[in-house]
Amino acid sequence: MSVVRKSHQKNDMKRRDVLKGAGVGLLGAAAAARADESPTIRWRLASSFPKSVDAIYGAAERLARRVGEVTGGKFQIRVFAGGEIVPGLQVMDAVGQGTVECGQTAGYYYVGKNMAFAFETAVPFGLNARQQIAWMYAGGGRELMRDLYTEHGVVMFPGGNTGVQMGGWFRREIKSIADLKGLKMRIPGLGGQILARLGAVPQTLAGGDIYPALESGALDATEWVGPYDDEKLGFHKVAKHYYYPGWWEPGPQISFYVNLKKWQELPPAYRAAFEAAAAEANLYMLADYDAKNPPALQRLLKAGVQLHAFPKDVMLAARKTAFEMYEEEARKNAVFKRIYTEWKKFALASDQWFKVAESPYANFMHYVK
Repeated sequence: MSVVRKSHQKNDMKRRDVLKGAGVGLLGAAAAARADESPTIRWRLASSFPKSVDAIYGAAERLARRVGEVTGGKFQIRVFAGGEIVPGLQVMDAVGQGTVECGQTAGYYYVGKNMAFAFETAVPFGLNARQQIAWMYAGGGRELMRDLYTEHGVVMFPGGNTGVQMGGWFRREIKSIADLKGLKMRIPGLGGQILARLGAVPQTLAGGDIYPALESGALDATEWVGPYDDEKLGFHKVAKHYYYPGWWEPGPQISFYVNLKKWQELPPAYRAAFEAAAAEANLYMLADYDAKNPPALQRLLKAGVQLHAFPKDVMLAARKTAFEMYEEEARKNAVFKRIYTEWKKFALASDQWFKVAESPYANFMHYVK
């Protein structure tokens, strides 16, 4: 057995010990972090999200609550919504610079620094939620992404997933790829870059600015998350055509970031408590969306929303364009290439398994009468 293999096995054993299960990990942390022996530590957590997006923001509150519970109140984390102490899209910088000790955000907000950050959250036509979780915890994704984040003074922890998102709200039907020409759509990130190559006009707007832009006609379409969150923002009142699937966010992960120096200073029991609480939040967010989206979709349909699948030519052209873009980036970005190469291997193998087991079963159950 090689030294490298032994080292990998040791690392795997350490990771398994931490993530044997949220309940077991938290109990172990509680036993180690006795109130009479442990220091009192107070951290601030800056979220990128408003409190109104409760399924996402609530994961940060869950993390803080569980860390406090298992350390006997000795490790306290106070959560701040997006914009309260730092702008929502500057959370990574705030954590890396030590302005706050930790944060809740999404890596694809920072693709302007390096497109490779998208792999931490989602890339168009990438992994679904289960595949993303598998890649992160058991497929080497977390280690690859942490290497990148270390360069920015940050430690990354998976902290939630919305599941595959919807394709958004459109004022008019999209019957073919020709209907994308000149379409003004609120869609940031890599999805926006792909649609731009297909003739659309992507725009980036904050959540509170979308509805008036859509209502006035300044926007023809917008994407957000899914039925539960979309219903709150009222998009169905001004755009009746609701498309699926959201191919640009097939399994988007929300993450917790911790300042690297602050993480290294934490007592081991507090580290175990934080990591196990993050894993618990990761589980509960996906469960929350999977429970809340179905009734929300039914309410939207009763309100007159028209549900549509994207035309096949749109899906095929977008997928082709997406992977052309990834290959282009890999040729000029060594960090992207390293992560993309391993991610692609995992995705291909995972898709083969889902094709054999998960997809046939799901298709049968979804359409059987």
